[in-house]
Amino acid sequence: MKSWKLGLVAALCSGTAYAAPMPVVTSFSVLGDVTKQIGGERVAVQNLVGANQDSHAYHMTAGDVKKIRTAKLVLLNGLGLEAADVQRAVKRSKVPFAEAAKGIQALKAEEGSHHHEHDGHDHNHGEFDPHVWADPVLMQTYAQNVGNALIQADPAGKAYYQQRLTAYQNQLKKLHSDSQAAFNSVPAAKRKVLTGHDAFSYMGKRYGVNFIAPQGVSSAAEPSAKQVAAIIRQIKREGIKAVFAENIKDARMVDRIAKETGVRVSGKLYSDALGGAPANSYIGMYRYNVKALTDAMKR
Repeated sequence: MKSWKLGLVAALCSGTAYAAPMPVVTSFSVLGDVTKQIGGERVAVQNLVGANQDSHAYHMTAGDVKKIRTAKLVLLNGLGLEAADVQRAVKRSKVPFAEAAKGIQALKAEEGSHHHEHDGHDHNHGEFDPHVWADPVLMQTYAQNVGNALIQADPAGKAYYQQRLTAYQNQLKKLHSDSQAAFNSVPAAKRKVLTGHDAFSYMGKRYGVNFIAPQGVSSAAEPSAKQVAAIIRQIKREGIKAVFAENIKDARMVDRIAKETGVRVSGKLYSDALGGAPANSYIGMYRYNVKALTDAMKR
């Protein structure tokens, strides 16, 4: 009996075993995956907004409030991605929470989207563009913030989390260099893409790609007929070949623009949520997007 107990204590202290995984709630699937990659077997992650779902259009449910209350840690993206009701519920729950985008130099919501005038409907978005996961370099800081939060909530797992964080950051570095090489293989003049909403400004800035979108950083704001007409003119004028729908959105708007410009829709991109394989992890999703984009631009 005694030796069994000692073995258990030793296992717990070394951070290899944990009586039960620590319950962590994350606001959406990309953050959920980063948390799983770093947390490994010591965490049990539940997302509020699941795969293929739109964070911008999401509202809290009673079930979510319960999930939050029973968690040991809540992780949010920050930068206004989460609606006010989610932020309120987290603060009221008194459960420790952290923001993964903390300390990341965010783009202003307008910076990436100067191609179309805003009509003031971005009511649930602040001045910043929350889509920082579109840049794998920024994701190293994002992952670090997640790792720090896990260590704070579960100090016994410190060595385990740090080891996994380092391994994951190395994967992110490779993701960046591979993405850089892929985009560099496309002539700069051809690096132009139409998407449904402004989810890719950080990717555009990092790799010199010009993303055009009928909607702003929030997919909740409907574009005006004037904006759509301007985009159609721009596609024709600049000969844009890469036109994409998104996994989280109704593709009707993009389909209509494609039809009127005679450009076929190249496929769909995973913007604000993971999807099925290979896009069922952040890195898998990013590699899929880069390949889809570069293939379409080269056409």
